[in-house]
Amino acid sequence: MAKINLLPWRDELRAQRQREFYVMLAGAAIAAVFAVFVWWYWMGMRLDNQDARNAYLKDQIHQLDGKLTEIKQLESTKSKLLARKEIIEKLQASRSQMVHLFDELVKTIPDGVRLLDLKQNGDALTLDGVAQSNASVATYMRNLDASPWLTHPDLVKTEAKKDDKRERFDFGLTVKLTNPDEKAKEQEKAAAAAAANGMGKPASSPPAAEHAATAPPATPAAGQQGGKP
Repeated sequence: MAKINLLPWRDELRAQRQREFYVMLAGAAIAAVFAVFVWWYWMGMRLDNQDARNAYLKDQIHQLDGKLTEIKQLESTKSKLLARKEIIEKLQASRSQMVHLFDELVKTIPDGVRLLDLKQNGDALTLDGVAQSNASVATYMRNLDASPWLTHPDLVKTEAKKDDKRERFDFGLTVKLTNPDEKAKEQEKAAAAAAANGMGKPASSPPAAEHAATAPPATPAAGQQGGKP
């Protein structure tokens, strides 16, 4: 005899499949939630790590800014110290130079010439004085140019006075303070340039002679009368 299943097996199978589907859906939802949680946790860790790196970089930048400021201060202090050192070296070098300067001023001044004022601006000297004649001024300039510590005398003015016969002329000239070694080098260069130009003699002839030839604005008679005591 044939067996006939009169139970609602289709409904049971459908219900079983629905239960399996819901279980799978719940599992997928749980897996999705877990994946989202893991992703959120991982991104949070990355953000925290990046924030920590940014904070470290900011701290390092702040330290570097402080070091740069300190370096600038040290450079400023270094430049000031170098400037002071240079000034001290110049003072030490000029200490003996001033002794030679006054010694040369005494040696080079001829009879009939008297200095009234002396001004120094670096290596440039301005000399003002009185003389009996323009010839005395020219002699003084030649003596200055022959000095190892003085060079390039340049006549600024010479004026005849009418009220004094012994000190008849007011004069003013400029001269440069130099070192004997530097002056010797300049003379060697001038001599080499003169030889190259075919002059046949050194080009270091005293410029005072040229000034003496062109300096006197007064009449020759005035110069001759001024030379008399």
